[in-house]
Amino acid sequence: MEGRYWFKDVLPVTVMVAMECTNVGLNTLFKAATMRGMSHYVFIVYSYAIAAFVLLPSTFLYRKTVLPPLSFCILSKLFLLGLIGSSALMLGYKGIQYSSPTLASALSNLIPAFTFIFAVILRMEKLAWRTSSSQAKILGTVVSIAGALLVILYKGPAITFSSTKNSMSFHDFLSTSKSSWVVGGLLLASEYILTPIWYIVQAQIIKEYPAEFLVVFFYSLFGAIISALIAFVAETEASAWRLKLDISLAAVLYSGLLGSFLGNSVHAWVLRRKGPVYVAMFKPLSIAIAATMGMIFLGDTPHLGSIVGATVITFGFYTVMWGKATEEMREDLKTGDLESSSQNTPLLHASKVDSGG
Repeated sequence: MEGRYWFKDVLPVTVMVAMECTNVGLNTLFKAATMRGMSHYVFIVYSYAIAAFVLLPSTFLYRKTVLPPLSFCILSKLFLLGLIGSSALMLGYKGIQYSSPTLASALSNLIPAFTFIFAVILRMEKLAWRTSSSQAKILGTVVSIAGALLVILYKGPAITFSSTKNSMSFHDFLSTSKSSWVVGGLLLASEYILTPIWYIVQAQIIKEYPAEFLVVFFYSLFGAIISALIAFVAETEASAWRLKLDISLAAVLYSGLLGSFLGNSVHAWVLRRKGPVYVAMFKPLSIAIAATMGMIFLGDTPHLGSIVGATVITFGFYTVMWGKATEEMREDLKTGDLESSSQNTPLLHASKVDSGG
């Protein structure tokens, strides 16, 4: 029983938190690579290509597994998955180029709200307004978004041990921001509208074709093809495709192995067992992780807005998790009652037959 609990509840939470830490590090490395001249189009092509190459041997794992035929319909859906995913990545990485990884982490908190809305519309997520679990999920989603907006709109005074005061009002924040920051925010927001659609499409494909590694392999393959076609048009100079032994190579390897390969495989595994809303609900943690990593590795000075916003986001995250856990416990109890009743019914029926015979 303990092993089942660990595999069903503890392991998904652990790997999803680890993936959010990985994504924050990836955004930071990508920003550093593009500042040295790395093309974000080429970056995406190499990332997908590395993931597809690493996943190629995994296709032989399903030789003895009975799977539905890989029909044209399923391949078309996988191509659509690659189109949505590569488009989202291009918009997101271009947005990071215009802005910063911190803004990307903050705006990623839009993903849970859009995922929850789309899942409810498509009836993939149950919503009973009178139950405490549904109310908790709605409240947690709203609170998480509010915390993200707080981080973006209010920087607040710096929290330092010196007596020097350093604060920035909302008016000062807007006046010192450039137009590129706004463009970056709009591009990132577009990515985080496409990402929930990508989650939902992938969840539907995995239900129809339950082979996570194969789905991720074909997604990476189609993503590499689509992004390569766009990159060949956008980057006409051959020098843009050359990788130097610097931060660019490290960023590409990091993205291909830990981002596209491991990250997408983990997402597919959790999507199959928990659904798209569960995966999306870990996004609010990214801003808290980004702020913490910035303080530890980059020496960033924490501000009041970041700390308060991260606290609000964390509260919203755990509220949603409580709602999801409550629903799953209720479903497990119903399943257990049905199983016990189905086992007891034949015995009761037999005793009635014996007493009547």
